Amino acid sequence: MTAIMRLFIANRGEIAVRIIGTCRGLGIETVLACSTVDRDMLPARLADRAICIGPGPSSDSYLRAGTIVQAALGTGCDAIHPGYGFLSENPVLPRLAREHGIVFVGPTAEQIEAVGDKLAARRHAEAAGVPVLPGAAVRDIAGVARLAAEIGFPVLVKAAGGGGGRGMSRADHAGDLAAMVSLAIAEASAAFGDPRVYLERFVTSGRHVEVQIIGDGDVVLQLGDRDCSVQRRYQKLIEEAPAPDLPDAMRTAMLSAAVRFARALAYRGVGTVEFLVDVDRDAFYFLEMNARIQVEHPVTEAVTGLDLVALQLAVASGEKLTMIQDGLAMSGHAIECRLNAEDVRQDFRPAPGRLSRVEFGTVEGIRIDTFIEPGTMIPPYYDSLLAKVIAHGATRGEAIGRLRSALSATAIEGVPTNLAFHLAVLSEPDFIRGGVDTGFLARLMARAPAGP
Repeated sequence: MTAIMRLFIANRGEIAVRIIGTCRGLGIETVLACSTVDRDMLPARLADRAICIGPGPSSDSYLRAGTIVQAALGTGCDAIHPGYGFLSENPVLPRLAREHGIVFVGPTAEQIEAVGDKLAARRHAEAAGVPVLPGAAVRDIAGVARLAAEIGFPVLVKAAGGGGGRGMSRADHAGDLAAMVSLAIAEASAAFGDPRVYLERFVTSGRHVEVQIIGDGDVVLQLGDRDCSVQRRYQKLIEEAPAPDLPDAMRTAMLSAAVRFARALAYRGVGTVEFLVDVDRDAFYFLEMNARIQVEHPVTEAVTGLDLVALQLAVASGEKLTMIQDGLAMSGHAIECRLNAEDVRQDFRPAPGRLSRVEFGTVEGIRIDTFIEPGTMIPPYYDSLLAKVIAHGATRGEAIGRLRSALSATAIEGVPTNLAFHLAVLSEPDFIRGGVDTGFLARLMARAPAGP
């Protein structure tokens, strides 16, 4: 077992603040990697030390694994926490860290590779007895039409090494296939350096439900499920735990499937097994596994009372899980919304700039994860996330009410945000009823193209 005394945080923004907070409580020193544009940000001031790793563009700073490892070595760090995004699911970083005797706070490089390749992940799911959508790899353009006919239209063309909705397109007819496959290959090559794509049956009415797991290499536990169906172009906007209006039998089967999948990998660390619920067929299918902490992890923390970052650090140190599955209890309901710097009326275009006012509503049961303050400059190089507002209540209705109250009392000025958009969504009758599918937001936008 290796005690972590000094942690190198290879990330920025709200997740950096989040990790620093847990480390302070555990007595772990923190060294923060920061680009030149992040040197004066709140995370750099909160860390025990901040070290500049390059200029603003992430390709010259946060995405340079060799630089990250050398900076960690140079500052005497025992471990590296990658957060989410950037290098968090790149096997190069844990492999380099291992070669230099540094603990990587996350799964092994081999486990990241096993789930990072979507085709390999499908094979692992099938081997573990986890249901997968009908589909197969695209071998050549000539065979695409035959494969699509076997699966049945519409089909989804997906990048084997992709994520976040990139390298993904839908084909409704045979005539669309060649163009859609070519587009997916081009996007996959540009975004991931991997041109491989595969076809899957497109689920017309689907829900995105995921299961949080934690493993120590021997034992795997599930920490409940989350619903992430409120999304735009495969980008999540609102997440909640537990998933509302999910049949008990399906929930139980899904939780069990997630554990089987992670156990088959002898998984170590926190991770999320994602599923697509086919509403029309009353069935669920494996989508992918994210081998890192998720943006939406606070809703799981709210209903379980656990600190997932602390669990990550403990497992990375070599500690074994002392919890047992039957001893884990869920309490109430939690909902999170992502406040982004974006112009909703300009097709959600990212909106960098300087913040002139930042005030968050203080309401019972509300947690704010953020890195912004008055005067913060939002750079154009990174994700537009400004803050996450998380509401916890005894019931889903109470959580929604608290979240709406908190957002109504929140003011962020200087750049356009999606704050008003979130308030409108939270007032929609379909959302309030619960159990919306992934097409909910598109239908809402179609009724009000400029935003609800």
